[in-house]
Amino acid sequence: MILDTLDNRKRYAGLNPSFEEAFEFLARADLRELTPGRHEIDGDKVFAIVVSEQGKGRDGATLEAHRNYTDIQYCVSGLEEMGWKPVSDCADDEGFDEAKDLGFFADEPTSWVTVPAGMFAIFFPEDAHAVLGGTGDLRKVVVKVAEGQA
Repeated sequence: MILDTLDNRKRYAGLNPSFEEAFEFLARADLRELTPGRHEIDGDKVFAIVVSEQGKGRDGATLEAHRNYTDIQYCVSGLEEMGWKPVSDCADDEGFDEAKDLGFFADEPTSWVTVPAGMFAIFFPEDAHAVLGGTGDLRKVVVKVAEGQA
């Protein structure tokens, strides 16, 4: 897991060849105006999901993980809280949906990070993460970046 600001995005370009494209999208000036839902960047290789919801609080956030995508979760407005735990330490697997690349865990996060507006968190496939743990109005953009893009 990585927590940082867009000012430092170039540090992470070497982690995945598609990260540069993902961060270019997040640097757009119109993120607040984008409609909720999926936005194409590079087909299924890189795409964004705009989320505008009420936070669920820590008690309402469930650990999830992906096998084929890395998430770059950028907070546009509000105060997001995200839980984290290594997938390898998660004992209570609630099943994995291959078609949706999504699995859930009944475990509690090991730690929580606060992600204010203007910051992002990167969750790799080995990172279980609980999102929408903040409260109040949250707007964020999740960029999904396919793994194994060499």
